[in-house]
Amino acid sequence: MRSVEEHQRVVAGLITARGAVATPVPDALGLVLAADVVAPLSLPGFDNSAMDGYAVFAEDVAAATEESPVTLPVAEDIPAGRTDPLTLAPGTAHRIMTGAPLPSGATAIVPVEVTDGGTETVTIRRASRPGQHLRHAGEDVTEGTTVLRAGQVLTPAALGLVAALGLADVSVVPRQRVLVMSTGSELVAPGTPLLPGQIYESNAVMLAAAVRDAGAEVTTVAMTADDVATFRGTLLEHARDADLVITTGGVSAGAYEVVKDSLGGEVEFVKVAMQPGMPQGGGRVADTGTPIVTLPGNPVSALVSFEVFLRGPLRAAMGVPQPERTRREVTLGESLTSPQGRRQFRRGVLDGDVVTSYGPPASHHLRWLASANCLLEIEEDVTEVAEGSTVRVWDLT
Repeated sequence: MRSVEEHQRVVAGLITARGAVATPVPDALGLVLAADVVAPLSLPGFDNSAMDGYAVFAEDVAAATEESPVTLPVAEDIPAGRTDPLTLAPGTAHRIMTGAPLPSGATAIVPVEVTDGGTETVTIRRASRPGQHLRHAGEDVTEGTTVLRAGQVLTPAALGLVAALGLADVSVVPRQRVLVMSTGSELVAPGTPLLPGQIYESNAVMLAAAVRDAGAEVTTVAMTADDVATFRGTLLEHARDADLVITTGGVSAGAYEVVKDSLGGEVEFVKVAMQPGMPQGGGRVADTGTPIVTLPGNPVSALVSFEVFLRGPLRAAMGVPQPERTRREVTLGESLTSPQGRRQFRRGVLDGDVVTSYGPPASHHLRWLASANCLLEIEEDVTEVAEGSTVRVWDLT
């Protein structure tokens, strides 16, 4: 059987990054910059007030106290957004709002809270020192400065900065476009009454959610019966618009394995030394060249396989700085056995630095995976692990 590491390399080799694209700033959240962002202007772009209050010459109010206030005439009213240039005359004040442009000559702002709030004249009860409550042009960003580097993830704060610089779009590594397909004549859509022998389709919903959680884009979620012509037609209909196809089901050793029957000349189907998730496959769709990774059909096998083989390479192809799940060495809170020659990924519950397995190891027990917060990894050559041993977990939170 193929080792886990060997199949990880095969799958990673199928997934490649798309070329950088210019994306509107509101649509770029969570994407990774493909190029540095250089400031086309300074921030602030002009000297402005940091407070609602009054622009003054600091020396005109230097003697102001509660007991001996200073009264000045209010010569102008400056709301935020006023664009005409103004000059402050000595011995006067301009009422000014936060963010409004500072009049020429002003050396301080008196907060409105230490005045009577007057509009014709203002009585000031506390001195303001030179430079107090002023924002100077360029004190945050100087024009020509590199403010964001290629490889950074665009957070809300980063997008706010880009927008403040007047940029309408940014160059980013685009999301991977993934087609998810599930197969099985027994599958029906939720909401449809079940006939004997039928089950509700869940794998495509689960894998599509995993793709989105990884940061990629799901182009289509398709479900087909165990019919080669139908599967092939659906695959070719959608594969041209995808960077990757993920299938689930139809790859085992039995009859009616529609994925294996349809892609025998294009996909290498292998057994990987792991539990769950032994039957795997990878290759390219001949008609489109689209990479395809075929996962087993049992739900736990499908999602564990996604975690082990696909999540990291997908995120790496989108430039995510830390694409892999966090892996930790923790203490096992129970004794466990594991099959010889298979890397086991048990559902686990991690509490602090102690992990316990959660639920049966069989690959159809989806309920337990839904409440697990980690995967507990046991190496191929280990058959027994004693309570208190150090083990590796993959943090799923």
